[in-house]
Amino acid sequence: MARGTLRIYLGAAPGVGKTYAMLSEAHRRVERGTDCVVAFVEHHHRPRTEVMLHGLEQLPRREIEYRGGTFTEMDVDAVLRRAPKVALVDELAHTNMPGSRNTKRWQDVEELLAAGIDVISTVNIQHLESLGDVVESITGVRQRETVPDEVVRRADQIELVDMSPQALRRRMAHGNIYKPDKVDAALSNYFRPGNLTALRELALLWVADRVDAHLTEYRNEHHVSAIWGSRERIVVGLTGGPEGRTLIRRAARLAEKGAGGEVMAVYISRSDGLTAVSPKELALQRTLVEDLGGTFHQVVGDDIPAALLDFARGVNATQIVLGVSRRRSWQYVFGPGVGATVARESGPDLDVHLITHAEVGKGRGLPVARGARLGRSRVISGWLAGVLGPLLLTWLLKSVVPDIGLANHMLLFLTLTVAAALLGGLLPALASAVVGSTLLNWFFTPPVHTLTVADPQNIVAIVVFVGVAVAVASVVDLAARRTHQAARLRAESEILSFLAGNVLRGETGLEDLLERVRETFGMESVALLERAGEKDPWTCAGSVGPRPATTPDAADVDVPVGDHMALSLCGRVLPAADRRVLAAFAAQAAVVVDRRRLKGEADRAEELAEGNRIRTALLAAVSHDLRTPLAGIKAAVTSLRSDDVEWSEEDQAELLEAIEEGADRLDHLVGNLLDMSRLQTGTVTPIIRETDLDEVVPMALGAVPEDSVDLDVPESLPMVGVDRGLLERSVANIVENAVKYSPPGERVLVSASAMADRVEIRVVDRGPGVPDEVKDRIFEPFQRYGDAPRGDGVGLGLAVARGFAEAIGGTLHAEDTPGGGLTMVLAVRTAPGRRRERPDVSPAVTS
Repeated sequence: MARGTLRIYLGAAPGVGKTYAMLSEAHRRVERGTDCVVAFVEHHHRPRTEVMLHGLEQLPRREIEYRGGTFTEMDVDAVLRRAPKVALVDELAHTNMPGSRNTKRWQDVEELLAAGIDVISTVNIQHLESLGDVVESITGVRQRETVPDEVVRRADQIELVDMSPQALRRRMAHGNIYKPDKVDAALSNYFRPGNLTALRELALLWVADRVDAHLTEYRNEHHVSAIWGSRERIVVGLTGGPEGRTLIRRAARLAEKGAGGEVMAVYISRSDGLTAVSPKELALQRTLVEDLGGTFHQVVGDDIPAALLDFARGVNATQIVLGVSRRRSWQYVFGPGVGATVARESGPDLDVHLITHAEVGKGRGLPVARGARLGRSRVISGWLAGVLGPLLLTWLLKSVVPDIGLANHMLLFLTLTVAAALLGGLLPALASAVVGSTLLNWFFTPPVHTLTVADPQNIVAIVVFVGVAVAVASVVDLAARRTHQAARLRAESEILSFLAGNVLRGETGLEDLLERVRETFGMESVALLERAGEKDPWTCAGSVGPRPATTPDAADVDVPVGDHMALSLCGRVLPAADRRVLAAFAAQAAVVVDRRRLKGEADRAEELAEGNRIRTALLAAVSHDLRTPLAGIKAAVTSLRSDDVEWSEEDQAELLEAIEEGADRLDHLVGNLLDMSRLQTGTVTPIIRETDLDEVVPMALGAVPEDSVDLDVPESLPMVGVDRGLLERSVANIVENAVKYSPPGERVLVSASAMADRVEIRVVDRGPGVPDEVKDRIFEPFQRYGDAPRGDGVGLGLAVARGFAEAIGGTLHAEDTPGGGLTMVLAVRTAPGRRRERPDVSPAVTS
């Protein structure tokens, strides 16, 4: 009997429509005559899903007694007896009740598949076993019901049921997923936009990986060698040198530019097993690429470019990242190098990136002195051509082709002189002219074997030969010198352009600039030194590299910048020609230091201006808001002291109550002012201790009416590391603000829940709410949104609450309440080592 096929609808979260899609597929198959039954589908009282069950044959479920209750599970035996063509089985990761045929529902499905029954099922991404830790870190909830990844990967078809987080939250708010009494809690906890976005990304990437595996299998079966760029896959070619870490980081940045990018580092070793690579360096690079989310591969191949290209095409790569060769110039006579060969043979469907690194031209920097402008190998070649070349030419002319005429002899020697000039410059060419003219006179000018010249015409010919040789050598040398100068000026212009751009944009930090100096000039270390006066000691404003100089005298090169600053370099002595560009670097370094100092002064000035603003607002508050309760107290006391009126006991009690209310309001205002003053002056010193929230939060509600707040703080929450007094004060201000703006008869909800390594306290009101553009402004001092009446406060409550929250390492921000209103979210860290034991997840979350 042939095995049945498995089709799975995969979703990122409950409520995206997996069961609805499965039932829609069942109706489609039934309409075309397929024998399709419902083995087990849970509609969770969702009206639209429940309607989709109409018209489909539903098999009876098996009832199981457990701990005094009756539960229903899929009846595997009934499905096998019915033997339909297709069976619908919802919630593949479900754990069966004790006493069932199998422990997990996916095991029931395996039995149906083995019996030749096609199965359509559903599962959420958070139920995959390999993603349990990732999902817990995102949502703070550990999934107890899981299914092995291999079970889902073996499915014949996997269809992703996708929905944006905003659309899913709207469905939740409309009551299409959970009952109304559970909507607020779900939206505030598991179904937050960040959680849903992260789960959606997990689902998309997991499905993409499976599609990629099928694509690789298809390409292998059909022998497809062309690259199909379905996703960015970047291969990094490693040589085992220290530049490999630079290449890996560069490839990781390239992969981050496109969603789903993948980095694959490959090292190609020769088949004879001989290698000069450091195993330690290769191990470091392997660790680095794995830390960045990539993979490391090692293949064998004697032809490195061919092996690298074969590997890239085999994994369907779209880009190759290689480092610029570390070989010297003369080594290119043996071939163009791996980078050039790979770039030439990669074809149009594979991009090749050649990345520069610190090992390229290390110690070179700008073009160096004039004597080395042509390179040592070319100078040596020029001297060989200028000295040994004429001797070899003389031997050839005497023994192989004698008697071709003096004019032809002179042209051949002149050609050799030009070759010496092209290779080695002026001096080898002059040497070639001297040696050539001497040999022409001795061997080819009558009388031969003497240095005398009998014919005056021959004298003119030899003089012309020497003159032409010197002229050609001078022109060639001048051209080489101009080329050298152009290269140097181009390098200088690029550096100066870089510095000018950074000055305009203000981008370069001091350390980055010093590192650029070190790389440009090939130095070991660079330091910027400064001192206050002529007799003061030098201090280091910034440095890069090992063992930087502590004084200008200890450096190999130092460039003064003004009277009290110097740029000091260690490593080698630079020629005078390099100091012009180095002076530009030094001037830019001084500008960076000055800019940093000015920025610090600007920050301090801004702090002073903010302090002045606070003081001005404080004076305004003292002059108005504090006078209101004082005026009430004064009026009540004056009335009580009046001898003209006989106050009844009720009137006296009312006046005393007004005095008490005014004093309480005054105490509250003065308390907020003092708290704000402590925050502005930085004198708040929190004492962090392990604390239970269920002990702190109730104490913060003493200033609001008892019937105005609903409290939901579970005792199972983990302990938090906070300053108890600051946390209580912060919660109190938030709750008082929520109660103030809540409509009459609407109670404020204060709830707490654990999320990964933090605990969130949510204060939910049903007031008018706050627009998004104002949400951050309400936390500023002396700010009151809307038409809040004067005398209700000085606008410091939320500012103090956020200040105290940040002082204890927490955060405070505002969110919209679903259905209208404002929710304040206060998040604090859990105490180290005091995380809660995760309770079993409710069916509402795991469905």
